[in-house]
Amino acid sequence: MKSKIVITAAPTGPIATTKDNPALPTQPDEIAAAATKAYEAGAAVVHVHLRDENERPTADLKIAERTMGLIREQSPILIQLSTGVGLDTPFEDREKLVELKPRMATLNPCSMSFGVGEFRNPPAGVRRLAARMQALGVKAELEIYDMGHIPVCLSLFEEGLLAEPLQFSIVMGVKGGMAATADNLLFAVRQLPSNAIWQAIVIGRPHFELTTVALALGGNARTGMEDTLYLRKGELAPNNESLVSRLAGAAKTLEKTIATVEEAELEFALGVASR
Repeated sequence: MKSKIVITAAPTGPIATTKDNPALPTQPDEIAAAATKAYEAGAAVVHVHLRDENERPTADLKIAERTMGLIREQSPILIQLSTGVGLDTPFEDREKLVELKPRMATLNPCSMSFGVGEFRNPPAGVRRLAARMQALGVKAELEIYDMGHIPVCLSLFEEGLLAEPLQFSIVMGVKGGMAATADNLLFAVRQLPSNAIWQAIVIGRPHFELTTVALALGGNARTGMEDTLYLRKGELAPNNESLVSRLAGAAKTLEKTIATVEEAELEFALGVASR
């Protein structure tokens, strides 16, 4: 079981707004500042969702380019750009984001119900996006919302559309996907290839408990206001770095070492950075 863990910060997400938590960063400069503070608190990766001036999810390439540029200017944190964007954003717009060549980007393998909406990831589009990411040297973060998504990813690997080590994010707590339970986390981990890298993403109330379980099992974990708006019951998180610091504290209690950016690059087998 590995002793070094990678913390990913997800500061924004596609759903919450500043009405839910006034500290939520939505604009490029705010997201970049949140990424910098998360890096200083122990995060090696920032998972980036984009918003327009009205806080709506967007795949606008100019907003993406500005946000990524500001993050790179302020810290060496690894950028993982979400191609999920938002439920109302067409897949064809979402997939264009990888043309900006982030170090990593999300690859969602399957369509699914997502809360009261539908998250569309058509098979032909997923294969096309996987091939394009591979051609550009963008590492795929495979977001698994249900057990049936795992064999789809393995089929993409068998087709030569994904490179090892496969990097899975086990997402729990989204209505329409798997429930956030320790049993589901353990079962999902057992379905992964033995040399796969994985992290837990837990939405809502069980967030801290189950991300800590993931660390104890030898996985990585993600935190931030995309996943929980609260630092503890009844107390809104004042910022994203407080959530990163809390998870880093749990890692240290478990006698885990928090991976640096350089160590995360090695674990994920990332290509040469283009800064």
